[in-house]
Amino acid sequence: MNKEQKELYKIVDEILWNEWDPIGINKIAPRDEYQSYVPQIFSMLNQNKTNNEIADKLYKIETETIGVMGSFENCLKTAKKLTKEKIK
Repeated sequence: MNKEQKELYKIVDEILWNEWDPIGINKIAPRDEYQSYVPQIFSMLNQNKTNNEIADKLYKIETETIGVMGSFENCLKTAKKLTKEKIK
């Protein structure tokens, strides 16, 4: 992983923790709560997946893996922020 990829990986982790946070625990839970999802989303960004594809994945994680109601709107907002960071 080069320097830019390492930075993007870190940014993905930060955005999932601070912005996505589907169970609203980033103020009280261990910092690594969402880190297991970072490689999947990072990989999707490197494959130039669309905002909708990334949002679909985040939504699937929310509803199927985590088991919460989920908010596709928040997932799409998060996906847009992630892809914007990749372009920088």
